[in-house]
Amino acid sequence: MAERPDIPATHYPVERFTLDNGLRVVLTPDRSAPVIGVAVVYDVGIRSEPEGRTGFAHLFEHLMFQGSQNLEKLAHFRHVQGAGGTFNGSTHLDYTDYFETLPSNALERALFLEADRMRGPRLTEENLRNQVDVVKEEIRVNVLNRPYGGFPWLRLPPVMFDTFANAHDGYGSFVDLESATVDDAADFFHRYYACGNAVLAVSGDIDTAETARLIERHFGDVPARPAPERPSFAEPPLTQERREQYTDALAPLPAVASGWRVPDPINDFAAYLPYVVLAEVLTDGDASRLVERLVQRDRTVTGIGGYLGFMGDPFDVRDPTALLLQAHLPPGGDVGKVLRSVDEELERLAADGLGAGELARTQARMATHLLRDTDAVLGRALQMAVLEQQRGNPGLLNELPHLIGEVTEEQVRAAAATLRPQGRASIEVVPGGAK
Repeated sequence: MAERPDIPATHYPVERFTLDNGLRVVLTPDRSAPVIGVAVVYDVGIRSEPEGRTGFAHLFEHLMFQGSQNLEKLAHFRHVQGAGGTFNGSTHLDYTDYFETLPSNALERALFLEADRMRGPRLTEENLRNQVDVVKEEIRVNVLNRPYGGFPWLRLPPVMFDTFANAHDGYGSFVDLESATVDDAADFFHRYYACGNAVLAVSGDIDTAETARLIERHFGDVPARPAPERPSFAEPPLTQERREQYTDALAPLPAVASGWRVPDPINDFAAYLPYVVLAEVLTDGDASRLVERLVQRDRTVTGIGGYLGFMGDPFDVRDPTALLLQAHLPPGGDVGKVLRSVDEELERLAADGLGAGELARTQARMATHLLRDTDAVLGRALQMAVLEQQRGNPGLLNELPHLIGEVTEEQVRAAAATLRPQGRASIEVVPGGAK
């Protein structure tokens, strides 16, 4: 019998209800510290962008901070920071989130702020042009003028996928961003930023009855609009290997990233979990398969990592998604040799299984990361909001560490056996900045 890790359980309480306007609410009280996390997640992300509007989901995230129905520009910043809190937002493939961490006595302030912009942000020509410029500068800093910018999350999808929704540049082209109009923004808001398309989660030092009353007060009269019908983003699996390369003028060393399609993380979760564990078995820590082989023994790469999802988000992404491996090579490194070595290690794992304690060690480390990431009230609120949005099951947060621990060696071996070269898409960075 294989050794199984002793993984502690979490028992975060969960209360759920839905307002008459369709807003879903998740409350998870924790009175251990006078802090709260508030998260609002809208079911719209990069995949939802229409053709000709690449980068629009991210641009709209910026617009949601530029004032709202009752608040002038920058008022959101001032009210959160003035209460001693922090805030932000982020755009993902399948959702956009907005969140605050605050002292618990500022709960009503946070609810007012989020409800006010749910009614409507200030969509003006001035705000739009200003934020287009901000996003363009972000692209310059994070992609165009940075070594390995956009690698691999922007570079690999167009190699792996054929449909616009899955393959396009989620940061956006300058042409698309500059051609966006206020009417486009208003249409986007009306379609996707509806109560019926959102989840509100509050975690931390709250009284649930009082919090529910405050939520009803501030969100209850937000006009009801149903969630839009979510289109299919289905993508046929690869039947032959795809490999492309590009020259990065700023990159000093070669690099490669490869992806393989994995089972549907929502509708086939049991089949998906072994791939989450497999990625960690292959690359997490000095004793992992590919680090030991490629970094320490062969020295064909200087570093390698593996993860699920193009943004490293295994438990908040829908199908189609992928298991990714990403490696940087020494000068003159041979990408073909690296990929052949990866194939050999996957075949060896599928045929011979794992070493003594290898799986248990990996599972214990993964569970530790899951427990740490949701120990803070904001991490808990964000994760529960997405689990409610995508699965209708925010309490899955409590089960994830144990579910990871229940993955068997046979399941990991079977997952490894499916990662064949004919199902692989790879993007190679040719260095142009070595001098």
